[in-house]
Formats: sequence, C-alpha cells, structure tokens
Amino acid sequence: MNDVKLEAVESLAEKLRTEISKAIIGQKETVDLMLVSLLSGGHVLLEGVPGTAKTFLAQVFSHAMKLDFGRIQFTPDLLPGDLIGTNLFNFQTSEFSLIKGPIFCDLLLADEINRTPPKTQAALLESMQERQVTIDGNAHPLGKNFMVIATQNPIEQQGTYPLPEAQLDRFLFKHVLDYPNRDEEIEIIQRHGSQSGTPDLKSLGVKPIATAASIKAAKAVIPDIRLGEDITHYIVDLVRGTRSNPLFETGASPRAAAMIAIASRAKAALNGRDFVIPDDVKAIALPALRHRAILSPTAEIEGRSADAVITAVIEQTEAPR
Repeated sequence: MNDVKLEAVESLAEKLRTEISKAIIGQKETVDLMLVSLLSGGHVLLEGVPGTAKTFLAQVFSHAMKLDFGRIQFTPDLLPGDLIGTNLFNFQTSEFSLIKGPIFCDLLLADEINRTPPKTQAALLESMQERQVTIDGNAHPLGKNFMVIATQNPIEQQGTYPLPEAQLDRFLFKHVLDYPNRDEEIEIIQRHGSQSGTPDLKSLGVKPIATAASIKAAKAVIPDIRLGEDITHYIVDLVRGTRSNPLFETGASPRAAAMIAIASRAKAALNGRDFVIPDDVKAIALPALRHRAILSPTAEIEGRSADAVITAVIEQTEAPR
C-alpha cells in the first residue's frame, strides 16, 4: 500500500468534514457514512423527522465533493419517465432524441422516496446496481461516481409506499438521524436563526475540495486495504447471526456481507490504516444491517426493534483479537 495514497484519502476526509461543518452542525457520523458509501460505491437511505437537515446535508456534501447534483421530489403521481427520462420524436430531424431525467448526475437526492408508487421506485433498481438506465432498449451509463442519497420520514405513514426488500437491499446504509444535542441546537440557531429557507452555501463559505481525479484516486485505494481472514470470518458470522436469530423472520443476504467488507475497507482508509480491524466492522454493522433483517411477527408483537436485536447480535458475535 502506498502511504502517500492512503494519506491523501485521510486528508480528503478531513477537508470534507471541515467544509461540511461550516454549514452543518453535528452529524459527524452521518457525514462519515456518506463518505464511506461514496468511496465503496454504495448508496445511503437517510431516515429522520422533518427539520433534521437531511436534504440540506445531501446538498452540502455534493457541493463540497464537487459532484454533479440532481434532486427529485418523489410524489404519488411521479412516473418512471420523470426520473430516468424518455425519447421524444423531433419533427424537424425526424429522429428520436433522448431527454435525460434528473437521474443523470453524480449524486441523486431522492427526496421522500417512500411517497412514490413501487413502479417508480423500481426505476432506481437498475441504476443503483449497475449504474446505468435502460430507455427503449438502449443502456445509458450514469458514471462510476453515481450515488443515491434517499430520504424518508418515519412519522407520516399515510400516503406512503414502503420500500420493498429488493429496493432496501440496494442501499449500503440506512442511517437514522437523531435530534441534535442542546449545545448543537443552540449553535444552529446562532448560525442559521436569522433567516428562513435553505442557507446559501457560498455565503457560508463552503467550497469544493475534491475533483473527479481525487475521488477516483481515493476509490482506487479501497480494494488494496487488507481484509484478514479472521475479519472475513467475523463479517460472515455477523450476517449469519441475523439469519439464525429466531427474532428475525428473514436475515441479511450474502450481498450484505460483501458490502460490509468493502465498506469496512473504506472506513479503515478514512482512519489512515491499510488494514481492517474489528472496530471498523462494528462501526458500520448497524446501519448496514438494520434495513436488511426483518423482524418476526412474534418479535413485533413483543415490541422489539430491529436495532435492538441487531445490536445484541453484534455484542454476542465474538470479534477476532
């Protein structure tokens, strides 16, 4: 492993945290998960009550990383063509021309993704897995940096469409945003309490700190991070622990184990290490598993939560020394 390349990844992470902190107070764990996801080629589902800066955070992250940003508000009447685009006939040239949808970007903010019907939700499946969309039989690439940050509100259930398991499994992380602590909330008011609406990023001093080349170089480091055989066994045991637990009707898939492995490598690189340790795995295990394991009806009746059961699985799974 080239130490210079590894230091560049760690430096990129530090600069990103600094820039984002100019606009976002707190949410350090969220920022790290988003960066891990970008470097490991994953996607993030953010869940939180209104007003916890889910949308603003995605905008700030995209701006700081100098990513081409696209946003679409998911609504009950949204059609797949509104998302991916369509071919329209041009009468002047007598040819069809592609009108690209907002999905043609580096970072797509899928705002309130659970407010659109399954047919439109399914339009994201191919793009999230293969980083391309197929329109009228023709495949159109989206680029290697394509990433989806989706948001959803856990409170309002009327008029929503729960994401199917196949859709949820495409997300590397499901992260639950909590309220800020008292000191953070005071700072939010001091910094943003003089105006309504979304603050202007330039006035806050947020600057792009990455380039396409620096992101490509950082992502190239991740596969070279060492994942020992004992860590591999640990990841597999964690995932299989969700399947053998009677409180879960369905456990996490083999895809979950593979995604945790590459995300652990990214986490190690962000911490300046060229090898994965158990703490890297533990740091991402809950957000990587909470949306992949389905509670049994008995566990739901007993009032159990997926987070609590997964946390117990993590604590009960022996980590390598």
